[in-house]
Amino acid sequence: MDAGSTTEKDRDSVVEPEARPWAVRFFTIWIGQALSLVGSQMGGFALVWWLTQASGGSATVLATSSLVATLPMVFLGPFAGAMVDRWSRRRVMIVADSIVALFSAALAILAWTGLLQIWHIYCIVFVRALGGTFHFVAMQAATSLMVPSDQLPRISGMNQALRGALGIITPPLGALAMSLLPLHTIMGINVATAAFAIVPLLRVHVPDPERQPGSSGKMKGVVGGILRDVRDGFAYIWRWKGLFIVLLVAALLNGVIYPAFALMPILIKEHFGGDVLQLGWAESSWSVGLIAGGILLSIWGGFRRKVMTSLLGLLVAGLAFAAVGVTPSTAFEMALIGLFIAGLSNPIINGPFFAIIQSVVAPDVQGRVFTAIDSLAGLAAPLGMAIAGPVADALGVQFWFLIGGIISLAMSIGLRAIPVVMNLEHHNPNGS
Repeated sequence: MDAGSTTEKDRDSVVEPEARPWAVRFFTIWIGQALSLVGSQMGGFALVWWLTQASGGSATVLATSSLVATLPMVFLGPFAGAMVDRWSRRRVMIVADSIVALFSAALAILAWTGLLQIWHIYCIVFVRALGGTFHFVAMQAATSLMVPSDQLPRISGMNQALRGALGIITPPLGALAMSLLPLHTIMGINVATAAFAIVPLLRVHVPDPERQPGSSGKMKGVVGGILRDVRDGFAYIWRWKGLFIVLLVAALLNGVIYPAFALMPILIKEHFGGDVLQLGWAESSWSVGLIAGGILLSIWGGFRRKVMTSLLGLLVAGLAFAAVGVTPSTAFEMALIGLFIAGLSNPIINGPFFAIIQSVVAPDVQGRVFTAIDSLAGLAAPLGMAIAGPVADALGVQFWFLIGGIISLAMSIGLRAIPVVMNLEHHNPNGS
């Protein structure tokens, strides 16, 4: 099937017969994934704390761990997307979750026997990130075939709300677990909760798009085909000028906002004179905002024109980031409100955008397009981090929030003057 041959009408004719009743099928999988993520993120928190203790609080070790976690999506994500478009998305999710569980079990054994070393953690962090990359791409691509197009913004809102909820509950659960249980037991819990994700996938049908004959199966030409698919994913974005412009904006914002949040502990300590309690309040404010924004979007659904919803969210985020950037050292509560509003706006920005991609891009190329998007948007974050330290030392961490706010405000207004962006959801895959 040609990437441009699937119209929205054709897509709906594929989805609806397989998806009835769509809510039962989709939420059976979604709830299992949510329960599994609780154990997974608790395990991730425990690994970070173990690294902190084992390295004597080495920033280099923690930074290396964070870098390792970003590599799969940025550099291997496009290849994962091409593979997902060729393989059964249900099987991809089962295999990805199973491999992560297997490596987590091996790490639990190493911890139990006292043989665990720092480089082992790097390995498991990489595998967890790689498995998460495959799983995320497969789930995003499958969602567009399981959920009616008019419900996609609400599902995106629910996903954002889930992300916020996990950001609130898993750190204290992980801290409590670390105070009561050894690492190998926590990783064992991580392995056990993986069953919540795997078992529903064994029982629920996950539809796949029609594919070109020979796009999967035979080994001959598979490597060349995958490379061609990766190239086609980037080419698809390049031809879709509106999407390409949005990605440039996303990359620019990532290069500024990511360092701002990465340096949050310094902002709390140096500017507000706070400690770990205030840092916890700041991170919780953002996560509570994510939940509120996700719930709001799931109930509201956004404007009829999805792009207008995203631009409204970008405008609100710009005001919130700028507010944090100018908050006096004596007004910590103002910063908390700014972070809450910024968190709330995040689902309003991202939910409709992902819904547009899911409803416009042909199902058989969504995997490679999604991962190309994430890869391109994520490349700016490491660059921003490379210069974040010296700039923050000279101008303060608030500089990053202020600049991020100004850029967000400018883009929320400027993008309205670009027709290919405003007509994003009406994109014709055969044109620009």
